[in-house]
Amino acid sequence: MISIDGLTVEFGGTTLFSDISFVINEKDRIALMGKNGAGKSTLLKILGGERQATRGKISTPKDAVIAYLPQHLMTEDGRTVFEETAQAFSHLHKMEEEINSLNKELETRTDYESDSYMELIEKVSAISEKFYAIDATNYEEDVEKILLGLGFNRNDFHRPTSEFSGGWRMRIELAKLLLQKPDVLLLDEPTNHLDIESIEWLEEFLINSAKAVIVISHDRKFVDNITTRTIEITMGRIYDYKVNYSKYLELRQDRCRQQQKAFEEQQKFIADTQEFIERFKGTYSKTLQVQSRVKMLEKLEILEVDEEDTSALRLKFPPSPRSGNYPVTMDGVGKIYGNHTVFKNASLMIERGDKVAFVGKNGEGKSTLVKCIMNEIEHEGTLTLGHNVQIGYFAQNQASLLDENLSVFQTIDDVAKGDIRTKIRDLLGAFMFGGEESTKKVKVLSGGERTRLAMIKLLLEPVNLLILDEPTNHLDIRTKDILKQALVDFDGTLIVVSHDRDFLDGLVTKVYEFGNKKVTEHLSGIYEFLEKKKMDSLRELEK
Repeated sequence: MISIDGLTVEFGGTTLFSDISFVINEKDRIALMGKNGAGKSTLLKILGGERQATRGKISTPKDAVIAYLPQHLMTEDGRTVFEETAQAFSHLHKMEEEINSLNKELETRTDYESDSYMELIEKVSAISEKFYAIDATNYEEDVEKILLGLGFNRNDFHRPTSEFSGGWRMRIELAKLLLQKPDVLLLDEPTNHLDIESIEWLEEFLINSAKAVIVISHDRKFVDNITTRTIEITMGRIYDYKVNYSKYLELRQDRCRQQQKAFEEQQKFIADTQEFIERFKGTYSKTLQVQSRVKMLEKLEILEVDEEDTSALRLKFPPSPRSGNYPVTMDGVGKIYGNHTVFKNASLMIERGDKVAFVGKNGEGKSTLVKCIMNEIEHEGTLTLGHNVQIGYFAQNQASLLDENLSVFQTIDDVAKGDIRTKIRDLLGAFMFGGEESTKKVKVLSGGERTRLAMIKLLLEPVNLLILDEPTNHLDIRTKDILKQALVDFDGTLIVVSHDRDFLDGLVTKVYEFGNKKVTEHLSGIYEFLEKKKMDSLRELEK
């Protein structure tokens, strides 16, 4: 359907990728993989028409609709949520106006035999056929369905978009794209601003209703569930696997092993050849052999091994100072803003060593309760922290508390103690600050980079209660694996607010669900909780 041929992107003297070619077929659901900075988002922007390649060609059918959801965007203000979402159908209104205008022209003209009159008739027929082929009769119903699926309530429909945060505006943009029923849907980190229920709804939609999809995502479960093909960008080239992410990982390992073997064999051949040249370069009888081997080495294309996987790095927290038996106890805790009740009567006891998840739709009070525990806001009821509780807190705004004048390396060197000091470079590499990146000053880092740095800093401070609010939003899959393993090994108490099912799986043993103005305890892991939720919602339907 779409053909990419010899695509090359160069800027600032660096080649991002060179001469890559592949085809996007009608029902492909492709995961675009590669480490941060490999060029995934750039490739998506080029396919979406937002950027130009240095060289190469993209061939697209004439009427193909390509829809692109970037990582960051701003929705226009001035419309309600429903009106803004319905803009997805604005092209239909334009088509209708054009048909009416052409029909009026036909009525007034009398040159029935002329070529231009016949051309006009053909034009009206073609546009009308296209217009009536699009089933938009129930477009209001479609808008409602998509907005509800992405987590909006009916009473949100008529609120102005200006009242919503960036994450919710991103959902409005996603809704508009899905309503266009594009031939190719390009999604860059679509799950970053969605809660678990909305992610599950989006998965169903993409599997059952979308045509071709290309997605960049660090949510392994989401990628595994929806994709049937994986394209990896690495060191300027691509590898194309007709399998989902989990299977691709196995095949990638085989590829890297073969590359390593071929590289080692070539290095041995080069060493042997150089030794021969050195030994016989002054020997008259061997002159021709020496010259031919020198030429052969000059022409030899040196094999490369793809970028090293750092997931073998094990990150260990410093030992936790011992806290009391119940680090957090709540009785009748609630929070009201004006007339709006976020939640009420939350009573829970978190024991030392517990690893718990706070889950639920956005806006139901997960981060609010965290702020209550941190004593950042006032609340109803009683909330007690146990003896000797030392909290390590990670929220998206932690990044703004870093010292801007320090380098990345200095920021971590200042807090590292003991054995980990010898592994600071490895640790920084695992969190995507390898090589020259570690010498950058904090003030020049992007928001995502600062967030990652704040996360490393927190991991090195001796605490016994860790509270993490959406810790995985700016981490790639390998880095998340390193963080998750460290949290599994952490000997203190953990509260994590997250919508990342794969990250929570095997990490937490208790789930607190936020919804309908209350907090409900589930003594299970994340998948048992989700299975139970599905059963409960089926019972609700049967009622």
